[in-house]
Parts: sequence; C-alpha cells; structure tokens
Amino acid sequence: MAAKPRTPPTSRPRTASRVGAVQALFQAEQSGVSPETVIDEFIRHRLGALAGDGFEDGRVPDAHVPLFGAIVRTATAQQDTIDRMLAEALPADWPLDRLDPVLRALLRAGAAELWMKDGPPTRVVINEYLDVAHGFFDGDAPKLANGVLDRIAHLLRPAEFGEKAAT
Repeated sequence: MAAKPRTPPTSRPRTASRVGAVQALFQAEQSGVSPETVIDEFIRHRLGALAGDGFEDGRVPDAHVPLFGAIVRTATAQQDTIDRMLAEALPADWPLDRLDPVLRALLRAGAAELWMKDGPPTRVVINEYLDVAHGFFDGDAPKLANGVLDRIAHLLRPAEFGEKAAT
C-alpha cells in the first residue's frame, strides 16, 4: 500500500530513508495503522538488506534505518504542530487536507527532519526532499514542496538564515 516513487533515488542511504519515511507516513495515514506498526513493518519487510534489490513493491533496500525511524517518529509525535506550521506555510487556497496524500506525507517528513536539531543543514534537508518530490511528482508539486519547506525552515532554524528566533 506504500506509495512508490516513479523514479527511485540512487543508492544513497539517507535519501532512501527519506523516501521510506514518506511511504510510511502515507501508509499510516491511508490505513489508519499506528506509526509504530508501520515502522516495524517497513524495517522487517521493506528497508535494508532484507528488502531485496529494487524499489518494486515499495521496497527501499538502501535505507539508513535509524534516520527513517527518527523521521517517522518525529513526524507523528509532532504532527499537530507540524500540520499547523504547514497549514500556515501553504497558499491560502491549498489547505493541507486538499493536498495529494503523498505530498502531505512528504511535507510532514521534511518538516519533521527540519524539527530535528541534530540533523543535516537546512539546505541539505530541503534539497533532499526536493529530489524525493521529483521522484513522485511532475508539475508544480516539487516547487510547492520547496517553498513550503523553506518557510518551515525559516521558522524552525532561523539561525541558519542569519535570522533571530521568533519570540
């Protein structure tokens, strides 16, 4: 049931983790299954060496499992706050519930990774999710993801932009 990218990422483990996180968040939302159940299923059947060689059937063989778990857990633990931030960052005529569910999962995963202070620099996170978005979407969806994640990054990591934190 996991969403499959049209063009799988190269064998970059951290990128593969992000693809897996988007798939897991999509699956959790669509099936109503708990995020921990989905994480466990992905770790047992879709991620890492046990997953096989390719991206068929939603497999992500090269994923870095700790990053995958951290993204999914942060996205679900902070979902109410992340969803509020996403809703404010989206154009007024595009409420969060109107977005394609895969795009919504991608934005939640990206925002969750930006939430994690010990992660890679903001520009790396945004570029990675832009690559992931291009794997799933044509058209304007990657541009929308880029703009929304940039706005979220300014809120969550203002120091990386030479800004002061909002009080």
